[in-house]
Amino acid sequence: MMRLTTRTTNLLGQATRPDMDFSGTWKVYSEENLEEFLKVVGAPEMIVKMRKELKPVLVIEQNGKDFNYTMKTPIGTKVHSFSLGKESEMTAADGRKIKCTVREENGKLIAENEKFTSVREIQGDDMVETITAGSVTFISRSKRV
Repeated sequence: MMRLTTRTTNLLGQATRPDMDFSGTWKVYSEENLEEFLKVVGAPEMIVKMRKELKPVLVIEQNGKDFNYTMKTPIGTKVHSFSLGKESEMTAADGRKIKCTVREENGKLIAENEKFTSVREIQGDDMVETITAGSVTFISRSKRV
């Protein structure tokens, strides 16, 4: 019996895993435990109040193991660049610089540092990010636009 496999390529013609296609523009439509999460990671009260009223737009550009991640809100835009398996510096909601390493595991992007663990995955038409810090879990759901 012959087995057919599909191959997906990015704009540069490089092979990618279909379940790892994070590229695109995503609009956050649902967030659970955002306020509690921001407090447990030490975000200032002003940031907590402002951020809970916003639903960001995320733009992800994926080129093999290299990613550009842009988070757009009416109060500002943050851009993070990282490569899978390499430590990167990112900016937290309150402007603090944090270091973390992102890896791919079973089609999921997993970022870890001493304060939190983030798991980003594609579930059907949604991108779901689950971030755990201490006993608090924040869940963000986005749709491609």
